[in-house]
Amino acid sequence: MHHGSIERHVDRQTYRKVVGRFATGVAIVTTRIGDIDHAMTVNSFTSVSLHPLLVLFCAEKVARFHDAVLEAGVWGVSVLPESMEDASRFFAHRGRPLNGQLTSWPHHRGESGVALFDAALATVECGTHAVHPGGDHSIIVGAVTALGTPAEGSPLIYHEGQYRKL
Repeated sequence: MHHGSIERHVDRQTYRKVVGRFATGVAIVTTRIGDIDHAMTVNSFTSVSLHPLLVLFCAEKVARFHDAVLEAGVWGVSVLPESMEDASRFFAHRGRPLNGQLTSWPHHRGESGVALFDAALATVECGTHAVHPGGDHSIIVGAVTALGTPAEGSPLIYHEGQYRKL
């Protein structure tokens, strides 16, 4: 069946409602160019492969973070605990100032120099392995270069357009 004919019967509002029923964790992806940190909240973080170790996230092409992460070639993922809902909301907001945006949340530098949050349940550092087109997003696949479990706690969950707790 031709994909165009299927798409005509599915509206974006229904699509968002349906895919929003898939509960996800929440993470902040970070990168660094020069001495400027870039960060973006994602719920599209996924493990891809064990051989080699690969993960992915999706970045909207119009987001400032998209071009920054492609230029840098290295990035970090901080999987958020319930206590970092405020950070998740902040880093999901478009157009915030870049300078000093991380100062409200304790963080450390990973092996690649990217910021990783001290309260994260898990951290993953990556070098960009591949970038695939994904409509208005890019699917950015990373080869894992370092792993961490900085803190314990319950994960922040996103479901049906709202933050949830387990």
